[in-house]
Amino acid sequence: MSGAGAAPVLIVGEALIDLTRRAGDDEVARPGGSPLNVAVGLSRLDVPVTFASQLGDDERGELLRDRLDASDVDVRSLPPHHGDTSTAIADIGADGHATYAFDVTWNPSELPDAAAFDLVHVGSIGAALAPGADAVLTLAAAAASHQVAVSFDPNVRLGITADADDVVRRFDAIAGHATFCRLSDEDATVLRPGVAPEVLLSELCTSGVALAMMTFGSQGALLVSGDAQVQLASKPTELVDTIGAGDSFTAAVLAGLCVRGWLGRHRFDVADLHWLGELGTTAAAIVCSRPGADPPWLTELPLLQE
Repeated sequence: MSGAGAAPVLIVGEALIDLTRRAGDDEVARPGGSPLNVAVGLSRLDVPVTFASQLGDDERGELLRDRLDASDVDVRSLPPHHGDTSTAIADIGADGHATYAFDVTWNPSELPDAAAFDLVHVGSIGAALAPGADAVLTLAAAAASHQVAVSFDPNVRLGITADADDVVRRFDAIAGHATFCRLSDEDATVLRPGVAPEVLLSELCTSGVALAMMTFGSQGALLVSGDAQVQLASKPTELVDTIGAGDSFTAAVLAGLCVRGWLGRHRFDVADLHWLGELGTTAAAIVCSRPGADPPWLTELPLLQE
């Protein structure tokens, strides 16, 4: 089920420009923001996406719109409108890993109706930075109340939301409405310090999450649903940088759920988890092989068409 027959998805959150800096190179401006990356990634995999965000009216805002338009994403600019586009400075180390500093405003006064969609995806700064984060929580609760699947990726950024206790509180609140949840091992060290990955994911499933996932960078991913668990290694890749790897993993898994008609499922077996994990790790390897958050297209993920 792809293209016009696929489940419509709403993604809500920040859109920003990644100002990428690497030693010895000029600064490069590229579209970014975890929710935008997931929207682009899903649309490139032939899943219809509506992306609701606050886009600036400046030249950088046009760069974001160009990326979204080129990937056939339906964009809804949320009020109040801003003149300046949010930015993230991404410093790339010798190992390709990015560290970030942010200049982001997130204060939407209204959001789309969750009941009009089959899947709502939220997370990152949009789910943690007040005052907009409060509206995002309300959206997730409304989606769950209408039996609309909710996907959640906390993508913790203490550089912009430094109160770790507040980050944990907001994570718990949205996770309580989530159907699918993907977090990184770095997220886990903030959200549940000292808790083993399989224990954390199992706890999420016990609380109502149908599919809980954790990515470990070059060390692969763990997927859990009920009593079923699958650990997958990362795919080999020629590493350029890691920007957007987790977002591409999330987009590919969500595309798999949409294509298979699995958004209403409450349990997945080992074979299901393995197929979804293969999609995610393959997508992550592709995006790591090129600069910036540049998710794969459907032609690059033949597994999704099987």
